[in-house]
Amino acid sequence: MHTASPRPVDTGTEELQCEVRERVAVITLNRPQARNALSDRLTPALRTMIRVCGDDPEVGAMLITGAGKAFCAGGDVKGMGDADTRRERTPEERILDLQDKQRRLTGAIVALRKPTIAALPGPAAGAGLSIALACDLRIGAASAFISTGYARIALSGDYGIAWLLTRLVGTSRARELMFLSERVDAGRCESLGLFNRVVPDDQLPEASFAMARGLANGPGTVFGHMKDNLDDALALGFEEALDREAVRLVESAMSEDHFEAVRAFVGKVASPPTGR
Repeated sequence: MHTASPRPVDTGTEELQCEVRERVAVITLNRPQARNALSDRLTPALRTMIRVCGDDPEVGAMLITGAGKAFCAGGDVKGMGDADTRRERTPEERILDLQDKQRRLTGAIVALRKPTIAALPGPAAGAGLSIALACDLRIGAASAFISTGYARIALSGDYGIAWLLTRLVGTSRARELMFLSERVDAGRCESLGLFNRVVPDDQLPEASFAMARGLANGPGTVFGHMKDNLDDALALGFEEALDREAVRLVESAMSEDHFEAVRAFVGKVASPPTGR
């Protein structure tokens, strides 16, 4: 079977790499020497790629990962305590700027109606953890771990960390993870529901891409409806969610994806494999 060659996407910086392969946009944070910490070049490029790949009809799923042995260490702590930098803008200006930046990063990932996967080859902390949590699914290497990290530098959290954690692990565990800022290994991340799967380190690229490729070539409109239903489950009462679910089911039932899937399913049932 012919497989199309990967299509590189220009991100504008070497700190972020992107290619579209078999309908999967593979976005790689590429600052391995800094554990892929966010920077003034990497972060704007990441915001742009989320938008560009989200709008690209040739992209069916998005896979975000990190180069080397880390996913993302979060923000650059070295520049955070600069008093001169803090005086350059008023608190109101800084608030508005952060609100805008958050909406165009983790906010954009959550709003994306295509499946999103984070593949963690190593640690994710702070805002880097928020990026992973904003994705629909997370696959961790066995050596990966997470830490909220904010308490260690006396910050309350950003990029949706509290909202995302609370919905994934519940309010009690979210408080534990935020207050203690402990290192949580891959096994416990899986048991808490932070990681969907844990695989051996050397299998992470193949396993995460295989999952993304399967989703990218699946019924895209239906996945969008599923994401709407799952979002409604967190925000609406049962009857209103039920009514909206009915609308989306009927729309799905009228789609060509549904007709093709039914034909394929019936064909498999009608022609079971023969044994010797």
